[in-house]
Amino acid sequence: MVKRIAVLTSGGDAPGMNAAIRVCIRAGLYYGKEMYVVYDGFKGLVEGDIHQVTKDFTSDIINRGGTIIRTSRLPEFKQPEVLAKAVQQIHDYEIDAVIGIGGDGTYHGLLSLAKAGVNVIGIPGTIDNDVASTDETIGFSTALNTICDCVDKIKDTSSSHQRCSIIEVMGRYCGDLAIFSSIAEAAEMTVTYDHPVSDDLLFRKLRKIKSQKKSHAIVIVSENLLDVNEFAKKIQAETGFETKAEVLGRLQRGGSPSAADRILASRLGSHAIELLNKDVFNRVVGIKDNKIVDFDIEEALAMPRDIHKPLLKLIDMLQ
Repeated sequence: MVKRIAVLTSGGDAPGMNAAIRVCIRAGLYYGKEMYVVYDGFKGLVEGDIHQVTKDFTSDIINRGGTIIRTSRLPEFKQPEVLAKAVQQIHDYEIDAVIGIGGDGTYHGLLSLAKAGVNVIGIPGTIDNDVASTDETIGFSTALNTICDCVDKIKDTSSSHQRCSIIEVMGRYCGDLAIFSSIAEAAEMTVTYDHPVSDDLLFRKLRKIKSQKKSHAIVIVSENLLDVNEFAKKIQAETGFETKAEVLGRLQRGGSPSAADRILASRLGSHAIELLNKDVFNRVVGIKDNKIVDFDIEEALAMPRDIHKPLLKLIDMLQ
């Protein structure tokens, strides 16, 4: 029977992680578990930065962005000797199960622990929405709202100068933030891995917009695709449309989580504890068709990502 549960956050921070930490601790205490937190993700696990917490630890954190137990990336966790140190720390603290909140990298770290005999549960927390085993990840809603707020502001100045703005959003190799924000912001063009656009088509579209004397043009681009600053120069040279690049960067990670993210985090976190209370291990939780679900961690990592074909078609209709 699980008695001691440790919670960690790993990889990129995401709004709503604190809400997930909060519900894991409170739900665990509700079931009579001893609850622990690990500072600095897998790095803290290796170093033994593990602390028992009470309900008071969770006071006034649900509305805070980031993660109060901090996070980090530890590529070395793949090394057998580093993993062995983490497993030894778990045994030394007599931890019965580890809950990891994060994205794909976090899940791979949890899988390594599971293969080493540690009981684990994964909760999807990343603004990129690139975890295939869930329709939505904790942090995506807030990041999308932040992008829309930024684009609204960029439109004000873009319109004033009759300018084309190339806006790069995050997402790693997943285009969800670009796709959803393009629809919400009525962008003129959208460029992602799943929605490539030829330079010729883009130039022709922007020349037409300029000839119609529209006040501005917004092009939203997923990160890691191209150098948006050089691309802006190329667009201006080819179309005569004054063009500026705007890289929203890490501000997309920050801010108080939306109500949707707080609720999603609470639903997923409570389900994680329910699984552990039933001695169900090595699962990842998620939401599918608004129902909380869970999958074997290896099965989840092997799932193909949904590329939202209906939304891509909608973008083509609208643009």
